[in-house]
Amino acid sequence: MTDTAQAMRDRTAVSGVGLLLGKYPERTSLSLAVEAYDIALADAGLERKDVDGIIQLSYGYDYDRFLEAVGADVRYAYQGWSHGRFVAPMLQHAAMAVATGMAKAVAIVHGRRSKAYGQTADHEMWRQGLGPHGESPAYGALGPAFGAAIAAQRYFHLYGGSNEDLAPIAMAFRKHAQLNPIAVRKDPMTREDYLKSRWIIEPLRLFDCCQNNDGGACIIVTSAERARDLRKPPVYISGMQGVHAGRQLHNLTLPGLGVAQQDVFPYRPTREDLYAYEMAGVTQKDIDALITYDAFSPLVLFALERFGFCGPGEAREFVKDGRIELGGELPINTGGGLLSEGHMIGWNLFIEAVRQLRHECGPRQVKDAQVIQYGSFLGESVIFRR
Repeated sequence: MTDTAQAMRDRTAVSGVGLLLGKYPERTSLSLAVEAYDIALADAGLERKDVDGIIQLSYGYDYDRFLEAVGADVRYAYQGWSHGRFVAPMLQHAAMAVATGMAKAVAIVHGRRSKAYGQTADHEMWRQGLGPHGESPAYGALGPAFGAAIAAQRYFHLYGGSNEDLAPIAMAFRKHAQLNPIAVRKDPMTREDYLKSRWIIEPLRLFDCCQNNDGGACIIVTSAERARDLRKPPVYISGMQGVHAGRQLHNLTLPGLGVAQQDVFPYRPTREDLYAYEMAGVTQKDIDALITYDAFSPLVLFALERFGFCGPGEAREFVKDGRIELGGELPINTGGGLLSEGHMIGWNLFIEAVRQLRHECGPRQVKDAQVIQYGSFLGESVIFRR
């Protein structure tokens, strides 16, 4: 680990969050982003003039339109692409900007309107040499669910198992959502309900796929010192690592499955693959809850093995018997995740981590939570500490 990384541990903190989820048919994505921004400012006890950095994922409006809407000038602006794999890097950019003095308070903002998926007119399906998630629109595979499905097929082919092994994931997250007042889906789900839900692409059923909703989200990052003087308890950013990419990193799975150009091998993370733990000074045993990107339920299996919580092919057994539920060995996506709380590209996952570490989650609170990890199947991670 570099001296710079060690010096950054706990130097920055999340000081304010704002979140809207649901259906807002009369609203624009920009207006939802502005409202979430104002909620986060109030949460932190800051005013608009206190924010001098802005980051957002591009989706329907650009950063300059947002700054016009809030009447602000900033000295740090950054904009990325609207894929869930880029939410952790955006938060990391904010932390590095604050730690290096390029900004004093960086707000990451996002507004979203739901859209019709699987349309051939959707430009995303035709980017990057056809779709970036493994879609092949020229052959009729029009959505990200296709990429997740072929990855899950390969996983079950190599290690055994079937669609039924995904049921505990969807059921656990729905239980968590029932304890979350802003969750989009809170209706009960039994195993029978899950198995009766319609197929999307085998082995994925309807309940293996995320919600499609409107919303807005904002996360404000400041120095740790400044955060300690603000309205809410600081949530420190202790460790982080970026998205891993290349031939072995198909966008909707972990290495070793033989999807697309991948080799086939039993993946086990190396020390370099687990850099965030070293930076934060913790191990997997210190993690009180795991927050992971769950646009599709198999991604939870991949994240567990990507970060060494279990070995190759073991995640499908790990998620059973309540182990990932509240009160279990490793609670995962305690707000309901993208599968049941709602889809805000992933920002709502970070906001859940922050609220858990503030001990604000009421009946879904992880007891005595001190360290929570966001970690996803492509290797990106942020470790937060109370």
